[in-house]
Amino acid sequence: MSDTTITANRAATETESAHHPAHPSFQRHHFESVSQQFDATNFAMWLFLLTEIMFFGGLFTSYLIMRNWYYPAFVEGSHHLSIFWGTTNTAVLITSSFTMAMSVYSAQMKQKGKLVMYLVLTFILGLAFLCIKGIEWHGEWVDHHVPGLRFSDADFLNPKLDADVYKEYHDAPLSPEMAQNTEEYFFLYFAMTGMHALHMIVGIGLLGFIIFRARQGAYTSGHVTFVENFGLYWHFVDVIWIFLYPLLYLISRHT
Repeated sequence: MSDTTITANRAATETESAHHPAHPSFQRHHFESVSQQFDATNFAMWLFLLTEIMFFGGLFTSYLIMRNWYYPAFVEGSHHLSIFWGTTNTAVLITSSFTMAMSVYSAQMKQKGKLVMYLVLTFILGLAFLCIKGIEWHGEWVDHHVPGLRFSDADFLNPKLDADVYKEYHDAPLSPEMAQNTEEYFFLYFAMTGMHALHMIVGIGLLGFIIFRARQGAYTSGHVTFVENFGLYWHFVDVIWIFLYPLLYLISRHT
């Protein structure tokens, strides 16, 4: 190979390198730029959330149809849930949305200490939500409200409520047939809150991984896509609870 050819190839290589600078460590090889990688991963996240909307949409539709069919039974069932625990969990999740938003902001501002702090707070609030939900489920188990062999409709035939309160939402006691339909309410209650709790467990697991990586400085060097997309997931799970709370706890508390 002649010296002229070698010189030409070297010049071509240098020109190509000038047009294609070294990739950042967080950029995958099959993306031409960081912005292209961000657009692709962001689109994938929104596509995933769309499938989640369709999944929970089926549960919400089933709930609304069954509530329309067995309205008195669903009213009776909702009165056996704890407004205190439901409201407390709502406050916990709203607070966790704030700390998650601050985590994303801290990553964007390249503030490692604050990023780790807000991620840990979000992690703790997520665990608090699951603990409170466990307290509620245990209460339903003790009261024989879990659908299946342990379910009892005795409380719905003879509600243990003040007479004046009872008159607010019932014209007459439930019939035995209608009382049995409260099992449909609690089936949907456990299905919807159970799937929501499963999403919380997945989120908390991912949070643990993010905290571990954040302490190593993974998300404060310009690569915040993972934290931003996880924030979308966490906010989505919170929004689902914002719909579950009034449907399961608040509707028909008063006529």
